[in-house]
Amino acid sequence: MTDVCIVGSGPAGALVAHRLATRDRDVTVLEAGPRFDPDARLERMEEAIRPGHDALSVWDMGGDRDAFSAPERFYPLNSTRVKGIGGSSLHWQGMVMRLHESDFDGSEDVAWPISYADLRPYYAAAEAELGVAGASDNPFGPPREESHPMPAFPPSETDALFAEACETLGIATHSVGNARNSEQYDDRSACVGYGTCKPVCPSGAKYTAERHVEAAEEAGATVLAEAPVQRLETDASGERVTRAVYVREGEERTVEARQFVVAAGGVETPRLLLLSASEAYPDGLANSSGLVGRFFNDHLFAGMGGRLDRAVSENDIGFLTAESHQFYDDPGAETRGIPGSDADLGPIKLEFLNYAGPSTTGAPSPVRIALDGDDWGDALLSRIRREYGSNVALGALVGQRAREENRVTLDPERTDDHGNPVPRVEWSVGERARRTLARANEIQRAVMDELGAEVTWEVGPENTGPAAHHMGTTRMGSDPEGSVVDARLRTHDVANLTVASSSVFPTGGAVNPTLTIAALALKVADHVDEDL
Repeated sequence: MTDVCIVGSGPAGALVAHRLATRDRDVTVLEAGPRFDPDARLERMEEAIRPGHDALSVWDMGGDRDAFSAPERFYPLNSTRVKGIGGSSLHWQGMVMRLHESDFDGSEDVAWPISYADLRPYYAAAEAELGVAGASDNPFGPPREESHPMPAFPPSETDALFAEACETLGIATHSVGNARNSEQYDDRSACVGYGTCKPVCPSGAKYTAERHVEAAEEAGATVLAEAPVQRLETDASGERVTRAVYVREGEERTVEARQFVVAAGGVETPRLLLLSASEAYPDGLANSSGLVGRFFNDHLFAGMGGRLDRAVSENDIGFLTAESHQFYDDPGAETRGIPGSDADLGPIKLEFLNYAGPSTTGAPSPVRIALDGDDWGDALLSRIRREYGSNVALGALVGQRAREENRVTLDPERTDDHGNPVPRVEWSVGERARRTLARANEIQRAVMDELGAEVTWEVGPENTGPAAHHMGTTRMGSDPEGSVVDARLRTHDVANLTVASSSVFPTGGAVNPTLTIAALALKVADHVDEDL
C-alpha cells in the first residue's frame, strides 16, 4: 500500500506529488497519457507551424481515448487539453496572475470558503515553483509584498503603441506575469524567442509540469504513464477510498493507498467520480449533493483586430507582455475616452495581443497568405507586404457566472476505448456574459479607433468561444449540500479523497487559472501530509 495515489500529472498533480515525495511520503501517480520525449520538441514545433496542421496532432489528442460529446453548443475540448506527463501545461500560453480579492468574497453570487489572505502565501510559493517573470506594477491587482522570482519581460513594440493610445483614453496598462524565464532560472534557460509557446516551447524556458514530475521521481515517487484510471473503489461503508483501478498494457490493475488525490482537470475529474458510482454512491462518488459535474465554467473570449497604415513588429513575440485589469472589478467604469455603463456586467481582463495567427488574432501568416491566393512573384510579395506586418489586435477574457445548468455528465450513448461513457459537456453563454462581451468590444473599439486602425475582424457576443479554462465541476464550499469539497479540498462525503484542480473553483473571475491551481495544489499537499 502506498501513502498517496494521485490521478493526473498536470501542474496540480505534479506539485502535490513533488511536495509529498520530498517529505518522504510514498507517492504513486497515475497518468492516462504518455510520457513525451523532450528531444522531440523541435519536431513538434515544426509540425505546429506547418500550414494545414491539425492542432490536435501536436500532442496526439483525438480518437476513442479522448472522445467526448457536446450536443447543445460545440465545445472544443480536445483542443483545450493534453493527456500525458505534464498535462495541459505542455501547450498552455504560460500566463499567470492571482485572482482578485473580490473573486473570493461572493461578488459573483457565491463566496469561496477561503479568502485571498488564506491563499496568499501559497500564491508566492507557486510563483517560485513555476518560475514567474513579472513586476508589481498592476494598480488594480490584489495586494502583494513578495517580488516576482524574475523580472518582467520588456514590452513589445505593439504594447508601446497600445500603451500610448490607452493613456489618451484614460486606461492604465501594466505587465503580465509569465511562467517562462526572462533569465536563467531553476536550471532552465531564458526564453530564446521561438514564438510558438502555444502549443509547444522547444527551449524549455516555459514552465511545464514535467519539471515537478521529474523532481518527484528523483525524490522517490512512482509515476506510471499510459495508466488511465477507470474508477475509484471504496470500502463497504463508503467512507474511504481503498483503491484506484487503472488499465496498463491491456490489463486492469489496482493501487491501494491511504490517501487519494484526483487532479485530472475540470472535465475528467467529475467524469471519474461519476464513473465510480457504487451501491454506497449510486449517483457517483462523493456526489451526495448532486453537484458533481455541475457549474461547469469557462472564461469567454472577446477580441478585435485590424491593420495600421504603417509597419509594426507583428508576431515578434509569442506571448503577452501587457494587459489591463482596469475593468476587472468595475467593468462599467467610465474613463476619458470610454463611456460608463450601469449594466450588470462580469469582470473583464483586457489583453494586448502581439502575436498573429488564425487561432489568436485572425491575422494570417505569410505562408497562409501565399497558399490562399493565386498571386505569384512580385504580385504575391506585394500582397504579403500589404497584409502582413501591420496587424494589431486586442483580446479580453470575460468572466462567466457559474450556472448549475452548465455541466459535465456521462454520455449515455458513446463510450471510450475502454467501454466507459465519454464526458458530455453541456455549456451555454448567459445574457450577462453576452453583455460583458459587448462591453469588452466597446472598450476594444475605442482603443482601435484611437490607434487609427482599420478593424478587419471582431469576436463578440455572437461568435465568442471558450478560453480553455475548465472550472467549477467539483466546487468548493462550507455547506455539504451546496458543494463537493470543503476548504481543505477534501470531499465532504469521503474522508480520504481530495481534489486538486480548477474543478474546485466556486467562481472563475477573469484571469488565467493556472497560478491559482498551483497555489491550491500546494495547500492540498500540506493538508494531505497532515492527514497522513
